[in-house]
Amino acid sequence: MQSKSVETIPDKVFLFSGHMIDAPDRKSPRFPADKEPVAKAAISDLLDCLHLGPRDIAICGGACGGDLLFAEAALKLGAKLEIYLPFDEKRFFAESVDFAGNDWHTRFLDAKSRADLHIMADERNLLAHGESPFEQNNLWMLERALRFGSKKLEFICLWNGQGGDGPGGTHHLMQEVQLQGGQTHWLNTTTLWN
Repeated sequence: MQSKSVETIPDKVFLFSGHMIDAPDRKSPRFPADKEPVAKAAISDLLDCLHLGPRDIAICGGACGGDLLFAEAALKLGAKLEIYLPFDEKRFFAESVDFAGNDWHTRFLDAKSRADLHIMADERNLLAHGESPFEQNNLWMLERALRFGSKKLEFICLWNGQGGDGPGGTHHLMQEVQLQGGQTHWLNTTTLWN
């Protein structure tokens, strides 16, 4: 008889959502590529203040920009990283990573190699007609973050405070976390970028 492994209960679960690096043709800037060092420092400083460490779990998507900056910072501090994708890697790269150029693809692969990767199409029921894969991925990440209770949840967002370009953005996840009673930490890009 095989014994089931018991998941270690973390001290905290850090859930992240934030803007992607702007596509080169984006009309209204939201996360210009030259702001990456500012965002990286803000995320790292907040994780230090919140004492993220090896006894914690870090959960995020894998998009260029905020997600991968958070993933890299969490790994550097020794947290267990879980990455959740709304669809297969090939499509995800095209829609959420590769358009930003530079080394984002390589950075994703590096983070993935040190994380538990979860792909919605492989682990969840198929989406109903009209459901947003991004919104459902947000809800899935939140569900997984809450598996240890809302008191352990620390939600961090890198966000301008506005609605997203479509369903399932940072605003959506912020609202859902607040409904569940998790702690929220907003890195406001409208002040960070100035």
